[in-house]
Amino acid sequence: MPWHTVIHRIFVVLMFAFMLCPLILIVWLSFFKDAILYFPPSGYTVSWYVRAWENAAFANGFLFSLQLAALSAVIGVVLGVLAALGIARFRFAGSRSVNTLLLSPLLIPGIVAGIAIYLFYLQAENTLDRDIVGTFGGLVLAHVCLTIPWTVRLVTAGMAGLDGSIEEAARNLGASGRVAFMRITLPMLRPSIVAAALFSFVVSFENLELSLSLVGPGMTTLPIAIMQYLEFNLDPTIAAVSAVQILLLGIIMLVTDRYVKLSQVV
Repeated sequence: MPWHTVIHRIFVVLMFAFMLCPLILIVWLSFFKDAILYFPPSGYTVSWYVRAWENAAFANGFLFSLQLAALSAVIGVVLGVLAALGIARFRFAGSRSVNTLLLSPLLIPGIVAGIAIYLFYLQAENTLDRDIVGTFGGLVLAHVCLTIPWTVRLVTAGMAGLDGSIEEAARNLGASGRVAFMRITLPMLRPSIVAAALFSFVVSFENLELSLSLVGPGMTTLPIAIMQYLEFNLDPTIAAVSAVQILLLGIIMLVTDRYVKLSQVV
């Protein structure tokens, strides 16, 4: 094996190890027996996981984040699929601008987007004379703005690999446009749609910056509960919560990669 190939592989392994070190460290810390973190630990235990589950803030935040992420993913995927189909199938003046507009939230820092949506909600409240900030509907709407761009990106990538001649053959055999779409195109797009739903769920579930300024009383997401806990505590409980979150999101990402390779998106 050439020496430059060996060096390249070693470099790749070191880069992966560097990126994974924080995750490995968090999981390791979650089993430390000592409440005050120091190395080496005096022993190991799983009691911090039990304590995390018994903490009402974490349990409620986890369930609330699940509901919020699931609803945001469903709405975002439906709207995103329609938008992607419209952009890909119907070439019109300004289609590229619309596509850029739909993908633009990916370029905006989360804290900037959160403040911008918060200020927009305040203006909307003054105009409509209705409460928006601190409501579940307002929070879902903000998270939908996060899920639509990922859906558009994934479904557009999926449509780029479709063979249009298959649907055309169905049309030539007498199928209407609606039947051809429902029975030919949509099943072929199923992997992209499933991946978009899973990826949208991950993006919504782990979001902190956008939710921070929009949550109301009794609506604490898991990332916010973690941040609030860190204000007064620094023990392995937070590492246990983070380890469970890493495991959950990791499983979802692996399932997503099973349907659509992430290299097509990132």
